[in-house]
Amino acid sequence: MSFSIAGKTAVITGAANGVGLSIARHFLEAGANVMMADRDEARLKDEMGREGEQMENAAYYVGDLREKLTIANLLSATLDRFDRVDILVNASRQMIAADPLNDEDDAVQALVDQNLMTSLRVTQLFAKRMIKQSKDIEEGAPVGSIINLSSIAARRTQPNLLAYSVSSAALDQLTRSMAVVLAPHRIRVNAIALGSVMSNSLKGVLKEHEEMRGEIIDSTPLGRIASPSELADAAQFLASDASSFVTGEILTVDGGRSLIDASESPAH
Repeated sequence: MSFSIAGKTAVITGAANGVGLSIARHFLEAGANVMMADRDEARLKDEMGREGEQMENAAYYVGDLREKLTIANLLSATLDRFDRVDILVNASRQMIAADPLNDEDDAVQALVDQNLMTSLRVTQLFAKRMIKQSKDIEEGAPVGSIINLSSIAARRTQPNLLAYSVSSAALDQLTRSMAVVLAPHRIRVNAIALGSVMSNSLKGVLKEHEEMRGEIIDSTPLGRIASPSELADAAQFLASDASSFVTGEILTVDGGRSLIDASESPAH
């Protein structure tokens, strides 16, 4: 079975940096049409480059996807540029550390809105479009693939990451539920549970707390921190027909970190 996604149209949220950006680059290299969505216009423009607007298989959309109108406009922009959507990657995510006993801290609400509700609303609207265009797809053939970016924090107890853990656990359940709902329409829904990834945000943390690098490596059986490209490879597998009978799965890509006791492991 081929891992090819050439000619398919993918929408990737949170595509201005980190894992989302890596997935966008990877999908473009694999021949997919890619709509990159994010709030960070400067980063998106920088990534697209001076020739970006002339690239046949790349486009970007700027907006806050916590707003329903922004999601609708993203879909319209995607259809105007590429006519269809086959793959959705919900990579717009945020991590906030907070004191669980601080009743004035809104971290849980903020991350539920950002990591869970945004993914839900984008999935709902884009899935409806995939269903609508399925009438033009051969009977029995795959219609679409939706991929959520989650975290191993969903099943590990680190109190200062309560908000992130709660939103990640909810996203995992959203993935399973939507997989069942969309299966009759031949749309698959899966998630990738991330461990530590050498994103720009983690680089910033390690610059301030260099000792954390060793702590992360010591907590990871494979003895290193993942590169964003390794997550992009996993995303391509879930986006391609190579995973045509895989749905509702939370694919863990963490170097074995979730296999060992998490009680004293670092937060990133």
